[in-house]
Amino acid sequence: MPFNRLAASAGGSAGSSENNVSRRTFLRASAAIGGGLIIGVTLPRAVGEAEAADAGAFTPDAFIRIDRIGQVTLIVPQVEMGQGTYTSLPMLVAEELEVELAQLRVEHAPPDDKLYGNSLIGFQATGGSTSVRAFWEPLRTAGAAARSMLIVAAAEGWQASASSCRAEAGEVVHMPSGRRVAYGALVDRAAKLPVPDKVALKDPKDFKLIGTAAKRLDAPAKVNGSAQYGIDVKVPGMKIAAVAASPIIGGKLARVDESAARAVRGVREVVRLDDAVAVIADHMWAAKKGLAALDIHWDEGENAEVSTADIVRKLQDAANRPAVVAKKEGDVAKAMAGAARILEATYEAPFLAHATMEPMNCTAHVRKDGCDVWVGTQVITRARAAAAAAAGLPLEKVQVHNCLLGGGFGRRLDVDYVTQAVLIARQVDFPVKVIWSREEDLQHDVYRPYYYDRLAAGLDEKGLPIAWSHRVVGSSVEARWSPETFANGLDSDAVEGAAGPYAFPNLLIDYVREEPPPGLTTGWWRGVGMTHNAFMVEGFIDELAAATRSDPVAYRRALLDGNPRMKAALDLAAAKAGWGQPLPPGIGRGVSVMFGFETYIAQVAEVAVAGDGQVRVQRIVCAVDCGRTVNPDTIKAQMEGGVIFGLTAALYGEITLDRGRVVQRNFDAYQMMRIDETPVIDVHIIESDAAPGGIGEPGTSAIAPAVVNAIFAATGKRLRRLPIRPAELRST
Repeated sequence: MPFNRLAASAGGSAGSSENNVSRRTFLRASAAIGGGLIIGVTLPRAVGEAEAADAGAFTPDAFIRIDRIGQVTLIVPQVEMGQGTYTSLPMLVAEELEVELAQLRVEHAPPDDKLYGNSLIGFQATGGSTSVRAFWEPLRTAGAAARSMLIVAAAEGWQASASSCRAEAGEVVHMPSGRRVAYGALVDRAAKLPVPDKVALKDPKDFKLIGTAAKRLDAPAKVNGSAQYGIDVKVPGMKIAAVAASPIIGGKLARVDESAARAVRGVREVVRLDDAVAVIADHMWAAKKGLAALDIHWDEGENAEVSTADIVRKLQDAANRPAVVAKKEGDVAKAMAGAARILEATYEAPFLAHATMEPMNCTAHVRKDGCDVWVGTQVITRARAAAAAAAGLPLEKVQVHNCLLGGGFGRRLDVDYVTQAVLIARQVDFPVKVIWSREEDLQHDVYRPYYYDRLAAGLDEKGLPIAWSHRVVGSSVEARWSPETFANGLDSDAVEGAAGPYAFPNLLIDYVREEPPPGLTTGWWRGVGMTHNAFMVEGFIDELAAATRSDPVAYRRALLDGNPRMKAALDLAAAKAGWGQPLPPGIGRGVSVMFGFETYIAQVAEVAVAGDGQVRVQRIVCAVDCGRTVNPDTIKAQMEGGVIFGLTAALYGEITLDRGRVVQRNFDAYQMMRIDETPVIDVHIIESDAAPGGIGEPGTSAIAPAVVNAIFAATGKRLRRLPIRPAELRST
């Protein structure tokens, strides 16, 4: 399931007015227990058409349930981690069903890959900016089918023709007579009707809800404090555990003296794992105090002297090894030989942590006959499997209760913290909530890989590239996380976007896998493969423009003749940013473009560099074409959040190692962008009738190159390594 392979298969026209149910989306209607109508939605991914036609094979991805009082409930496989899914997806149903958004409520789906698998990922997962892309057409189709069936049910009751009726605000109206009947009164009759083979989707010009800045459905609960995150879970008899894992990557627990911890009031148990120790207490304060009182000795193992410099040296060596070809077009070697000029550069991107606002936590209750887990996770079925394995129980004996996520960014695509919590809980006879401290969270994250990439371009007489090569060197997330997709030694996510949105006549992209020392795990990070390649590609393109004394925007425009949507985004961002207008000394503008997740984005950064090298990002202009707009307020929020997330990494983000230990322990050393540092962010949405693209990750992916290109414009200093180091920018 590599996230980079998801882009091409969103499918469907954003403006189609009629949908063939049998070909695009499989629906099934049934009566709910206690009365009501259920519309089950199955995406084409889950079953073949013939299989779907078999009643026994029907495996819905989502349910729309309408009860007798007209309440509409949408049960969705996706999770809400701040990205607005629990508003955008209901908007799709409400639009076609002709109900107010306030009439819908959302429930978490339980773990079941067969029932709730994400059509673009292959199983039940939230990531890769796929939620709206996966459900854009299926949920609209389901809503339209339900609307049609309710209209038919009403028409039958009135002994009228369905064509003389219409749906409006949760009611069916008989237009000639003006009679009205609420959906709730029709659901039992509608549940007995066949699902129509074809349903008419609304013409976009008739949208009432899609395209509006609808208020978030999850906001009230988050404001009044009733929203349930994993860290909020309370279970009868539950205790709290604070945990310390080996501070040395790959290290093991040698021995621990727990006598002082046992003396702390409230401490109940001290639990040992192979690589960690946990103190369980009545409350968090006692657990932390007990943990601090432990006398722990670690077996430091073979990584006791590993440093970041060691890892970088291995990456440098790996760059000289034979590589796996990811993409080859034309003849790069021949084109380079005939080029008027060749430019080469090496770029580096560091390990990065996720630093979610809600640190890792998981509550587990392990019994002989079962296990319950309460957790916020992006991969609930993986969490269930991990819990079952750790508990030593069959899968069906494990129940996972999904919670809201206080930030994901890819961190909660891994389930190591679930495994740890269950291993701790199985040693006691009561429920345990394991909470990682911020220090534990930063030192034992699943980090964005360190990349060490070599780029080269051959230019013609006009200074335009006729050959492009990009060697990506780094660890493979796919090989660990989805080994079935790690084909022939190629990590397709690592090379995603390695040529940017450009079409070069001669192209070579290849990959060398080099893993960090055992115990340092790398994983998905917001923006996935695009997040480092955009920095490298757009930085190097800027170098080509500078080398040929070209304007950076004009240079990119010359390379985007076959990509009108990308060029339009670039033009809009440049215009809104005032590109070309003079700036005071020490201030520069930089530009970047990116296509990923079916979204086109261009960003212009305006950056001031002081004499001591301190960088202040003053303004970001972002032009985004993400297809049909579902909720412009969400798109804007995602762009803003993505920009801030990416700026934080560009300015400060770096996980380093010294003597086998992660150096950064808290936010004093792994700095977040503060409110007073946040630049003005102007987001401009380009209207489009294409199917929706993803919005959760593009804003993050493209921001770093815009900033470093702006720094070059301001200072003439080219940065090829992140994060930005003021010492490299001092004027004296």
